[in-house]
Amino acid sequence: MSELEDVFRTEWGRILSALIQTLGDFDLAEEVLQEAFSSAVVQWAKGAPRNPRAWLYSAAKHKAIDIIRRRSNFSEKQVELVIREECRTTNVIDDEEDSAVPDERLRLIFTCCHPALPGEAQVALTLRTLCGLTTEEIAHAFLLPTATIAQRLVRAKTKIRKAGIPYRVPSAPDVSERLSVVMAVVYLVFNEGYSAALGDTLVRHELCAEAIRLARLLHALLPEPEPELDALLALMLLHDSRRSARVNANGELVLLAEQDRTRWNRAQIDEGCALVKSVFQGGPIGPYAIEAAIAALHASAPRAEDTDWRQISALYGRLFALHRSPVVALNRAAALSMAEGPEAALPLVDALQSSLEDYHLWHATRADLLRRLGRTVEAVSAYQCALELAQNEVEKRFLKRRLEELSA
Repeated sequence: MSELEDVFRTEWGRILSALIQTLGDFDLAEEVLQEAFSSAVVQWAKGAPRNPRAWLYSAAKHKAIDIIRRRSNFSEKQVELVIREECRTTNVIDDEEDSAVPDERLRLIFTCCHPALPGEAQVALTLRTLCGLTTEEIAHAFLLPTATIAQRLVRAKTKIRKAGIPYRVPSAPDVSERLSVVMAVVYLVFNEGYSAALGDTLVRHELCAEAIRLARLLHALLPEPEPELDALLALMLLHDSRRSARVNANGELVLLAEQDRTRWNRAQIDEGCALVKSVFQGGPIGPYAIEAAIAALHASAPRAEDTDWRQISALYGRLFALHRSPVVALNRAAALSMAEGPEAALPLVDALQSSLEDYHLWHATRADLLRRLGRTVEAVSAYQCALELAQNEVEKRFLKRRLEELSA
């Protein structure tokens, strides 16, 4: 990966958040930032500047000023913006101001998650702006057509502009009102980091770290403790604790059962397990708490064969009662296969075909069950379907290896 590609992956959301705050226009901010990255391709040919983030912000800002000046009908407010920005002598995005930058991204999240926007549009817009995910990647996360997500993004940005939705973190009561959607967005950011939909890297560390940091910031904003937010933080910490063991030195996927558990981050596991214990002792249990409890059971098992699959299967049943998602049902079936055998799980997986037949992990799960049952021909066919649908290169290599093993 080139240095510019690395900067794009790590800094897109940070710079875009600052630009949106300055310009008050999602489309303009995104347009000029893309142009700034295009300029960097040429101007960084002999090496990146000392502060790439500040360079990109400054380049994008000046491109925005040029665009505003060329418009024949720009408003008085925009004229003031041009004057104010040209008179500034410091960048709002200097490295020295790192501690303030995450607040800009929280403002962006709360703007995207304004109740005036449809819920599905709130999440899609945040993933596009905060993470720089492509429309295709977001569609993959939602298991929806790309055109559907594109329409949601256009409508959401238009609504923000026409309704004058403010770019700010709301007051405490409004924070609580929007918290469930904001938590869903943070978790989707983490999931894209934990298992990237596209590309040649399975884990995007910067997105995992960003999601965890945002959860901690949300915690500090709330006037009272929120158990589900604690549970979400625990869930992300417990999953992230396995990060370094999920891919081997050759860049190949390592399944949970085969991971070197000495490489798991014990500090994250200890913090996550303590949070789970506190949440379960404190009152009503929500979906994040159940998912965190499942992750804690995995993290607490010294060896893969010590995993309490019966309890995990029961927890997935409890989760499905709260959130009747086909993906949850698929995970429940996978856990049941470990607790009671693949023959008990296969009918449950087959029943999900109409909902998940375009989801590569449904085919991969079904293929694994067929492999374990010795139904090799059917397993090969299922693995081939999974391979055709998978878009991440690390996952593709794993599926190809499975096919080679079955063909040997």
